[in-house]
Amino acid sequence: MGHEKSERIQTSILSRVEKKALVWLAGRQPRWVTSDFLTFVGVMGAVLFAVGGMLAHIDLHYLWLGSLGLVVNWYGDSLDGTLARVRHTQRPIYGFFIDHTLDALATCLFCLGLGLSPVMRMDVALLIMGGYLCLSIYTYISTIIIDEFRLTYGKLGPTEVRLILIAVNTLYIYAPWRETHYAIGGQQWSAFDLIGVAVSVILFTLYATQFASDRRKLAVKDPLKPYRPESEK
Repeated sequence: MGHEKSERIQTSILSRVEKKALVWLAGRQPRWVTSDFLTFVGVMGAVLFAVGGMLAHIDLHYLWLGSLGLVVNWYGDSLDGTLARVRHTQRPIYGFFIDHTLDALATCLFCLGLGLSPVMRMDVALLIMGGYLCLSIYTYISTIIIDEFRLTYGKLGPTEVRLILIAVNTLYIYAPWRETHYAIGGQQWSAFDLIGVAVSVILFTLYATQFASDRRKLAVKDPLKPYRPESEK
């Protein structure tokens, strides 16, 4: 089942404003702009982010290229589905396949870009990637099992995550304490590494909390059946 038939759960801080902006933008796209085109634009934004992160070892101001990549990714990834709905050209099965397959690639590029940049250790970036992908997989399972397409968890969604990354990039460029490290567990950790660990803890906590909540609901909906030996059947 494609997510077009599922209830869309969108409770993030910016969801209302973002929805209006996306509908406005979708109505003003030229005819040659298609949903597929926008999806690939989103992936190119993720590539820009990764490139900007790697080049930041040469000059920290390349992190602005990474932040631009986040804006490009938002434009393509957020607008592709809205454009299809505004034009009534939805392709639920194909769209679900293309969009979320490439979303996984974009997530990997974002986290690898963080890890390859001077901002954060690679192991911390991979921990964030693990938490985000767990939530993404959970979203797809929920879409199939309980007909809920969960775009956000609590007040956080992909748009808020992008804004946090832009804030982290900007802070790293200008923060005088970015080179300060703390010895913890025999290893050196920057403040940004610790921020990354905190983000990963939040992601895994959201995952575990939502799992526990849905598990209780599904246990009632699909109760355990009593065991009956073959001889009694």
